[in-house]
Amino acid sequence: MSESSTTRTGGVTGEDEVVDLCRDLIRIDTSNYGDHSGPGERAAAEYVAEKLAEVGLEPKIFESHKGRASTVARIAGEDPSRPALLIHGHTDVVPANADDWTHDPFAGEIADGCVWGRGAVDMKDMDAMTLAVVRDRLRSGRKPPRDIVLAFLADEEAGGTYGARFLVDKHPELFEGVTEAISEVGGFSFTVNEKLRLYLVETAQKGMHWMKLTVDGTAGHGSMIHKDNAITELSEAVARLGRHKFPVRVTKTLRHFLDELSDALGTELDPENMDETLAKLGGIAKLIGASLQNTANPTQLGAGYKVNVIPGQATAHVDGRFLPGYEEEFLADLDRILGPRVKREDVHADKALETTFDGALVDAMQTALQAEDPIARAVPYMLSAGTDAKSFDDLGIRGFGFAPLKLPPELDFAGMFHGVDERVPVDGLKFGVRVLDRFIDAS
Repeated sequence: MSESSTTRTGGVTGEDEVVDLCRDLIRIDTSNYGDHSGPGERAAAEYVAEKLAEVGLEPKIFESHKGRASTVARIAGEDPSRPALLIHGHTDVVPANADDWTHDPFAGEIADGCVWGRGAVDMKDMDAMTLAVVRDRLRSGRKPPRDIVLAFLADEEAGGTYGARFLVDKHPELFEGVTEAISEVGGFSFTVNEKLRLYLVETAQKGMHWMKLTVDGTAGHGSMIHKDNAITELSEAVARLGRHKFPVRVTKTLRHFLDELSDALGTELDPENMDETLAKLGGIAKLIGASLQNTANPTQLGAGYKVNVIPGQATAHVDGRFLPGYEEEFLADLDRILGPRVKREDVHADKALETTFDGALVDAMQTALQAEDPIARAVPYMLSAGTDAKSFDDLGIRGFGFAPLKLPPELDFAGMFHGVDERVPVDGLKFGVRVLDRFIDAS
């Protein structure tokens, strides 16, 4: 292995600057409201480009819409004949209301051993770790074994249309020779006991159907008896959907995860009876629970304009997610539950992904994790949401979620995503830098 950022003496190391890089990125408000009304990602793209240019790279900024910018750079490896590795992250974040937070979500404050702010785990932490490792390696002349493409992307939080999707469709040449990728929501720890810590690597993602539901009825006076009320019809359908429990479906990824967890806990796990097991999983229970079945959660309702007017139409929006291999079943279930009066149309749809948990890249993850945490064991899991990996899959790039973090057992990690008081441990960031540095050497 090359001399790492933790053993090399003299100068600034990746561990030295990762916290400041993360704080700087958090302080750049990149809130994505899904309609171009936010500040945009241009300032973050320029910041990243500057940090990469300082160490000799030639980053390029691509703006798909005013303010919606992504930064891409390529690092030459020792063996350019080998397939390249993509490390990608998004710079946009979901909005945050400062009044709800303990610390200003865009101040990047350090408190209680953590960096606080919107994007601290989703995913400016990984952006900062990537920048820190790359800058350290280039300053010290440590070339990676193979070419690495870096992509810091806009718009992931609204489906990636103006970020990854734009680059894949309009500039696929940027990713020439890339066969594998790592990105967010994977590589984080779950402490089983003092002898075993599982690190969950994302190998699968649910598919998406964000949809609008519409019911047309008969408009009329609010004081009259009315049997064709669009609000009533839609409300009943939405309630049926919101309360429906979709059947458990055991995907390849879930089976592998349950086998690993069974071994770790020393007990056989029944996927049909997971309540007791999920209760033992602490901060990752929400992530795992949502990977057992399809889901459809109503998120918005709209109808009417005056209290004494029965509207002629009512609408709702639903966040639907389906397991790999179960899209047709999911859509058929939706139509059966909603009934014939409800019109269903997609607002945004995307495929599900699933890859196997094997190969040299997976071996490199395990090697890097164990070097920094001797009780580490990498295991696969399915993400209930989606990432930009779906866009890169169209180029034949096999994606994994690997943003390594060693977390305190009491931290509600799943609750950090899009939640209030999002934060990442300072020690976790430094751990991530060390692991990523080793991973690059081993990959």
